Amino acid sequence: MGKLFRGRNGYTDEDFENDEMLEEELEDEIDDDDEIGDSKDTDEVENDSEVENNSEDEGDSEEDDDEEDEEEWDEDERRAYRRRRRVRNQIIAYSVVFVILAAFVTCGVFVGRNIVSAIKEKRLAEEQERMQEELQAQQEAEAAHDIVIEAPEVIVEEEPEVDEIGVLANSYISEMPLEDKVAGLFIVTPEALTGVTAATQAGEGTQAALNEYAVGGLIYFDRNIVDEEQLKKMLSNTESQSNYPIFLAVDEEGGSVSRVAKSSIDVIKVGDMAAIGESGDVSQAYEAGMTIGTYLKDLGFNTDFAPVADVSGDGSSALGDRVFGSDAQLVGDMVSNMVEGIEGTGVSSCLKHFPGIGYLEGDTHDGRVETTKTLDEMRNSDFIPFKAGIEAGADFVMVSHVTVADADTVPSTLSKTIMTDVLRNELGFQGIIITDALNMGAITEYYTTEEAAVQAIIAGADMLLMPEDFQAAYNAVLAAVQDGTISEERIDESLERIYRVKCEGMLD
Repeated sequence: MGKLFRGRNGYTDEDFENDEMLEEELEDEIDDDDEIGDSKDTDEVENDSEVENNSEDEGDSEEDDDEEDEEEWDEDERRAYRRRRRVRNQIIAYSVVFVILAAFVTCGVFVGRNIVSAIKEKRLAEEQERMQEELQAQQEAEAAHDIVIEAPEVIVEEEPEVDEIGVLANSYISEMPLEDKVAGLFIVTPEALTGVTAATQAGEGTQAALNEYAVGGLIYFDRNIVDEEQLKKMLSNTESQSNYPIFLAVDEEGGSVSRVAKSSIDVIKVGDMAAIGESGDVSQAYEAGMTIGTYLKDLGFNTDFAPVADVSGDGSSALGDRVFGSDAQLVGDMVSNMVEGIEGTGVSSCLKHFPGIGYLEGDTHDGRVETTKTLDEMRNSDFIPFKAGIEAGADFVMVSHVTVADADTVPSTLSKTIMTDVLRNELGFQGIIITDALNMGAITEYYTTEEAAVQAIIAGADMLLMPEDFQAAYNAVLAAVQDGTISEERIDESLERIYRVKCEGMLD
């Protein structure tokens, strides 16, 4: 086809060697329609030329040479025209191809960049996920390395601690008839129990009386003490004759109130509390308590109505040298040390006379005594030694018959405010609350034996000390329980406190 193309167009091989001719040939091959059109044009021209030549031959021979020259010139011009046309077409074709290629390249670059970016992001996410997994695995490995796997601990359920004292106390209370329960709230003299003038021994009369009235305790005075052997035997027999544990008590404060030390029995004498208080040496109070407790325990006593926890005032006091002093804090230190001394020997101590009468000149033995102090004033002074003694472990607190104006208009021994609200609840005393002797004038001049006994129990007393008429007081309390004025549960509450103290001594 190339030869035909070269022959028809009058080109030589040398002409085709240059780029321009190659481009023309490429254009001819791309645009067949143009070649065909050009060929037709050439044929038509040639045919026209032949017709014209024939006409000219027939017409005018002179014009033949001019027409041939013009025909040659037209042929050259047409060839040049076609050549320019092919070049133009090639340029247009290359331009279109270039634009298309550029568009494809641009689109490819854009798509490629997006693909590359997506691949990078995916790889980055995978790398981060891999690093996170490696880090987590490392942490788990470290944690597993730190964990020490121990054998499972064998949990042994501890059995609840047995309240041995409570169990023992309940073993007595649960078996008591109501009559014995009520009698167990009283501490009386052996004379009040047996009806004798001065009891110095415990024989058949004591046994019979204890069988009828199972009192909670007996208190002894000077008249009951003859000598050491007599005292020991009397106390021992009384304890063995009682159907229940029994308090054997005495007022042994030291100094002027010392039932044993002032008798014929040879014991170490303890001086007045006022002298010990003046020394400021609390160890002397402890020594006094331990000394007193030791000889009482040896004789057979188990309860001492001491120490005095009252605070004296600026003036004279009915208690005199029985009080440690007027500095409430110092008195508290002395009281707590003496309590520890007494209790340490196995003898129960008793703080007296709550809420405080050390500064009063009046004596409740003779009649009504009223304090001018308010409860708030007493909290800042008089209550301090009692709190100290309670914290030291005193088993008893004795309540006096003093009347506190802003509490009740009755003696403290009959006041619920004093015994329950203040002593039991405010100061937190959980031991035995015992009244001062109910045969004192502050009670007997204003109340019958029966009234005082019943009202004292209702107000919060656990034990009644020395009523004026023991049998009358006992019968009144028993009747109050039977008719519901006092519940049996209330009696049991007091008995539980009483027997916890009694049984504690039994377990030592």
